[in-house]
Amino acid sequence: MERTEQVILTNMCMVRNGTKVLVEEKVSQWADGIIFPGGHIEEHEPVVDSVIREIREETGLTIENPKLCGVKDWINEDGSRYVVFLFTADKFTGELASSDEGRVFWMEEKDVLQSG
Repeated sequence: MERTEQVILTNMCMVRNGTKVLVEEKVSQWADGIIFPGGHIEEHEPVVDSVIREIREETGLTIENPKLCGVKDWINEDGSRYVVFLFTADKFTGELASSDEGRVFWMEEKDVLQSG
């Protein structure tokens, strides 16, 4: 019985700052709208390192001690599995800066669900 399969590994992180969370207004082939920042895990890259890297690249912030809080996965039409590791973080350094991935900004956590 074959125990391997093609897998696409990604991450996403909800960065908290008091009552606010960091969101990204993203327009791409993978996502459209207000989402939490994150991205693809590179080959042989540790999962935690990948979320720290992605948040730094997309927001200018360096998060500390991200906590894994969930995993979401599904099977694509081509039979590959898509996995998203979901993190939270409330400690960070740096200056907030948007990237080519989209505009990033702080939003009241209670308002996030109402934005979709």
